[in-house]
Amino acid sequence: MTTYRVCCFLRRFRPASNEPSEAIGDVFEAYAGADGGGSALGEEALRRFLREVQGEAGDDDVEAAAREVLAFAAEHRLLKKGGGLTVEGFYRWLCSDANAALHPRRGVHHDMGLPLSHYFIYTGHNSYLTGNQLSSGCSEAPIAKALRDGVRVIELDLWPNAAKDDVEVLHGRTWTSPVDLMKCLETVKEHAFVSSPYPVILTLEDHLTPHLQAKVAKMVKETFGDLLHLSESEAMPVFPSPEDLRGKIIISTKPPKEYLETKSSKEEAQNGSAEEESVWGDEIPDNKAQVSEKDTERYVEEDEEMEKKVQQGVNGEYKSLISISLTRRKHDMDQDLKVDPEKVSRMSLGEAAYEKATITHGSEIIKFTQRNLLRIFPKTTRITSSNYNPLMGWRYGAQMVAANMQGHGRKLWLTQGMFRANGGCGYVKKPDFLMNTDKMFDPRSKLPVKTRLKVTVYMGDGWRFDFRKTHFDKCSPPDFYARVGIAGVVADTMMKETKVIMDNWIPTWDHEFEFPLSVPELALLRVEVHESDNHQKDDFAGQTCLPVWELRSGIRSVRLYARDGEVLRSVKLLMRFEFS
Repeated sequence: MTTYRVCCFLRRFRPASNEPSEAIGDVFEAYAGADGGGSALGEEALRRFLREVQGEAGDDDVEAAAREVLAFAAEHRLLKKGGGLTVEGFYRWLCSDANAALHPRRGVHHDMGLPLSHYFIYTGHNSYLTGNQLSSGCSEAPIAKALRDGVRVIELDLWPNAAKDDVEVLHGRTWTSPVDLMKCLETVKEHAFVSSPYPVILTLEDHLTPHLQAKVAKMVKETFGDLLHLSESEAMPVFPSPEDLRGKIIISTKPPKEYLETKSSKEEAQNGSAEEESVWGDEIPDNKAQVSEKDTERYVEEDEEMEKKVQQGVNGEYKSLISISLTRRKHDMDQDLKVDPEKVSRMSLGEAAYEKATITHGSEIIKFTQRNLLRIFPKTTRITSSNYNPLMGWRYGAQMVAANMQGHGRKLWLTQGMFRANGGCGYVKKPDFLMNTDKMFDPRSKLPVKTRLKVTVYMGDGWRFDFRKTHFDKCSPPDFYARVGIAGVVADTMMKETKVIMDNWIPTWDHEFEFPLSVPELALLRVEVHESDNHQKDDFAGQTCLPVWELRSGIRSVRLYARDGEVLRSVKLLMRFEFS
């Protein structure tokens, strides 16, 4: 019995059961019984299950999968004497990482030989910040973590130090404490290719005098050496591919002369973003210090003396480092999105400016991103480092939808989910329809349903190992419910809930959902588990986000993650995915 103390009384509850849910038991019996025994799953019945339920196609695939299951069962002593998989062995294998919703050994499988503009790229924003954009510390540690997590675009803001004789990395005109540039560069070099061999793009926001630009050029060349990709010409007719750039670090910024004639790209951001659809629900509380209006006044103060010094000239060595040029915006969207057939480049747009452009220039954005790179960054009023819905960018082909990796919440979970695709290498090939030059895709149009995804949430387990007994409720076991939904084009976006299972550390829902999908190629499956609380806000109990186009059919194990994106050690759901 599980006991909870309430004042002077003890409340007793049944201990958590390790048995599979009734629905899983029925699946086992359906196949084990077909062999005439019913108490064990023989090899032939196992092959039938793998073919009919798990969607394994072809005799070779079925045989390979069957060998894996039996090897797992033998290793854990889950085979019945005389052969056959016991119901415990069947359940244990279903819940194992070997049976994960995304194939654990598939690795990189997209064509990586196409130009960079053909891929969504895992992009960070203010990569050096440890917290909010106004007063947090700057450090090389978030850069290292981002690279280890698969991020391929790192942003550094470069400013002169107080003595104007060295370069610091910080969020300018704020109270953020700086970090030394050399520390950041060395961290990039050390961690760039730990999680992925594909190129790291270093985007620089530079506010430097020419002599400091020269200093940066020397530091970059000496630190990166042969890892640094240098373009042979200023005007590239087409971008190289991720495969061509394996193991390379690429510098991308505005050529100095152009950069000094304009504001920094961050200052181009405009206020006012439409509220997200109610289907997303409220964000899980940030639990970070809030910023007052008085603080924001300090945030936008200008250093006029610095601006005058910056405009005295540019450094040629620094300019030669730039392999991907950031074009100067003309603030005329017709001109900004004009495609140059002789030259490719990168453009940056603030969140609000981009959202307006999707309304007036949706097809032009898609056409622009078929050859050029487009980076969308969060508006500057997101002082707490929160994020925005990245699908707003991906729907129109924007490759570099920048995310504050320290801004935990549902929007960042979507970004993390997208880049679990293609082996987690940080590059995901865009759907073919976004590269179609004959007919431009319109994500706002009424689109026919291409497929239907049926999702069954059977049960979950692991919270009792990862959380204290009283973490969710001091007086009883938790009351868990699951939220399951789709993030994608507007027509596909929805969220649904299971019933609440009261007082149980191993909830069994056996709940089936169906999602009609118009654009499965851009659909992400969202899964959250919460603990119901009648008296205050429901407690968060785990989440994941998975690319629909990479889901394996059948009954699969789904690991959940904490709010900050770190995997929970023991918590898993058992779910089934069926496409029709």
